[in-house]
Amino acid sequence: MKNLYDVQQLLKRFGTYVYVGKRIWDIEVMALELDHLHEAKVISNKEFVSAKLVLTHEHKIEENKLKQQNDTGGL
Repeated sequence: MKNLYDVQQLLKRFGTYVYVGKRIWDIEVMALELDHLHEAKVISNKEFVSAKLVLTHEHKIEENKLKQQNDTGGL
């Protein structure tokens, strides 16, 4: 898995579509859904770890964007 789209496609295979409204919230919900799929043993450890790495990376990017917006007063 290389990007967020790949994780979305993985979740889609199981009928899971995530759209909360904010990208960072979508990433967090995707992580929860991924945890549930892993606990149910319907995805491999390799898929799970790969997807979690992508989500962690994307979450950090979004956190940095929010921090920059707060530091600059939302400009």
